[in-house]
Amino acid sequence: MSEPSASPTVLIVETAAGEECPVEFLGESSDLVYFMSMAHSERYGAAHPLAKATRILKFQRRIDLAPLLTFADANTESSEEERALETMWQDAAPLAASARAVAEAIETSDDLRDLAADFPALPERLRELAAMADWAAERDARIRLTYAL
Repeated sequence: MSEPSASPTVLIVETAAGEECPVEFLGESSDLVYFMSMAHSERYGAAHPLAKATRILKFQRRIDLAPLLTFADANTESSEEERALETMWQDAAPLAASARAVAEAIETSDDLRDLAADFPALPERLRELAAMADWAAERDARIRLTYAL
């Protein structure tokens, strides 16, 4: 009997467009969740390479990461967590711009590429996320990012 495989960490992208987004991730989205988590922990002094990359993105490249930091656990255990989840909806265009800028920065900077080396699909997933957000923005729809472990 084989051990059940662990399900991967996934980023869940929802829109308020009233129709399903035709754009999807072409690979596992766990790299995005890890990046977003490390970007969030950067303010607390995290030493992870992705947290270091975040410092460069924020302070040297001046990229607004706030849209990528607006996310929450999809699994809620209380009505308070449910209400908090509803506050995660955001405008799609700034998310698209942020995701695209981070992807481009990683692809064009040796330092950032080195820091993200353990997450080789990250730029591609960021571009796919940007395409999803562009799709939502074209429909004046808000977007929400959640994750499941």
